[in-house]
Amino acid sequence: MLKKILLPTICLILAYGFWLSEDFKEISAGVAIFMFGMLSLEQGFRTFTGGVLERLINRSTSSPWKSLLFGMVTTSIMQSSSLISVITISFLSAGLLTLMAGIGIIFGANLGTTTGAWLIAGLGLKINIAAYAMPMLVFGVLLILQKAKNLNGLGYILAGLGFLFLGIHYMKEGFDAFRDTINLSQFAVAGYPGLFLFMLLGAFATVVMQSSHATLVLIITALAAQQITYENGLALAIGANVGTTITAILGSISANAQGRRLAGAHLIFNLVTGLIAILLVYQLMYAVDQISQFSGIREDDYTLKLAVFHTLFNLIGVVVMAPLIGPLVHLLERVIKEKRPEIDQPKYLTDSAVEFPETAAKAVLQESLHLYDNAQGIIIHALGFKRPEVLSTLDLLEVAEAQKKLTKLDIDAAYERSIKGLYSEIIAFISRADFSWQMEQSADLHHLREANQHLVEAIKDVKHLQKNLLRYVNSGDRELRHAYDQLRSQLAVIIRQLEDIRLVDQSETAILSLDALRLMLKEIHEGFNTSLIDRIRQRRISPQQGSSLMNDSHYTHSIAKNLIRAAQTLFASGPRELTQAARTISLDDNELQAVSEKEQVEETTQKPQLTLE
Repeated sequence: MLKKILLPTICLILAYGFWLSEDFKEISAGVAIFMFGMLSLEQGFRTFTGGVLERLINRSTSSPWKSLLFGMVTTSIMQSSSLISVITISFLSAGLLTLMAGIGIIFGANLGTTTGAWLIAGLGLKINIAAYAMPMLVFGVLLILQKAKNLNGLGYILAGLGFLFLGIHYMKEGFDAFRDTINLSQFAVAGYPGLFLFMLLGAFATVVMQSSHATLVLIITALAAQQITYENGLALAIGANVGTTITAILGSISANAQGRRLAGAHLIFNLVTGLIAILLVYQLMYAVDQISQFSGIREDDYTLKLAVFHTLFNLIGVVVMAPLIGPLVHLLERVIKEKRPEIDQPKYLTDSAVEFPETAAKAVLQESLHLYDNAQGIIIHALGFKRPEVLSTLDLLEVAEAQKKLTKLDIDAAYERSIKGLYSEIIAFISRADFSWQMEQSADLHHLREANQHLVEAIKDVKHLQKNLLRYVNSGDRELRHAYDQLRSQLAVIIRQLEDIRLVDQSETAILSLDALRLMLKEIHEGFNTSLIDRIRQRRISPQQGSSLMNDSHYTHSIAKNLIRAAQTLFASGPRELTQAARTISLDDNELQAVSEKEQVEETTQKPQLTLE
């Protein structure tokens, strides 16, 4: 509703301004070109987020201070706190960052964004940057037309810088010419009323333009042309800092609770920083004068003094808020709580995550592990065990034999509640990932899709197994009861072994451990079938009962096999190169059969030979 009213209003104001003054057109065009340059620059840097930036985030956020430094440095280089905010929210929503690390990055990004004011005030207004803009645009567009990803990304960065420089030039020229028509400084308001009024104007301009950088350029060029007073310019800069939180808030709309908490932290930081700046504005102005005098900045160079002010109050905000990150995390976790719906919902699949290949792949991995946990819980429950029992060191056959009766689990309802929705969302999310199939992340998503299919197949097999499991375990037939207790306890042991591999062996060697588990499963399955034939031969069970057991043995083997196949993708969490290498040496079914037969031959040859006398 707000957008429907706001957009037409802005268009009408702009149309009236264009009719009123030619110079206003030049200023508006400068703002538009500058913002288009920022979009191009952001697009260029997005091209290089296919893993490099994401891996750098993971390595550089082990402590709050490292996170803060990372946010400051990356924002200074990219000149886009919005891009850093969106990537951070997507990482946090995908469970790849802690909230504390995310807050540190956002705090650092606020400090890093002050470098933009220095570049504009120090270089943009001191030299004829339009002369540099034209070659950048020419080479930028030439590279954009290339198919190579890196060249294309570099082209967007060059074109973005060209448009930024051109936009600054047009704004500067527009304000210089505007001074001959009307002097905006006559509308200056002194004292605290002026500070609050222009702070609101700065916040509003940033909300409209969705860029504090664009607002700062507008403020600095207007200040250079003496169209606004120094004091009102400082208030506009404070307002721009507060208004920039709208980007994080909009980015968190589609995020989960963690993403919304991060947006809340961003809002709190900028509000606190803005409040400190507005309350201590005159003290800060005095400090700026002292710093300027010490560093050789002229007394009437208000554009550079504004850059000093912008840096100073953001630095104060970081100094004040950084020690409070821990309490802020606890406050946000209490205030913004995760909803627990009756039907399990995705935790990590967000709109922000799908925009970046590495983040999308990691989000799908995290969600697939979520699905694995749900599937594991259903299988354990259907087998008649409790999760703590299976994940302990208890003898599961003894646990099974001590149970008096099995309780039926409504597997259809459990599937609808905990599996179907998640599985559908994962597949839909993967289909939305618009990546080139040459990218490494596309191969990851392909393997993850297959892993989820294996989990769903395992649940379907459990449904078939449960029918006879309930019938014979709850019957008075001790022989059949013992056979089914063996089946379900053996499957539970496989689940226990999988969890041990997941917790202890989280590396590329997990695939090799899983190969050993597949061999163990094959031996268990063949051993059970051999003992089953002996039971039938000895008439301890009937052939009809034996055929049921044979089918159910196949179901348990299939369940375990599907779980292991899923684990081969989900548990191999090492570096991609090592994981792919480990996957290539993983045994296929034919190799597994050959190894099993070789072991059987070795066991036979090692046994003492019996001779007839």
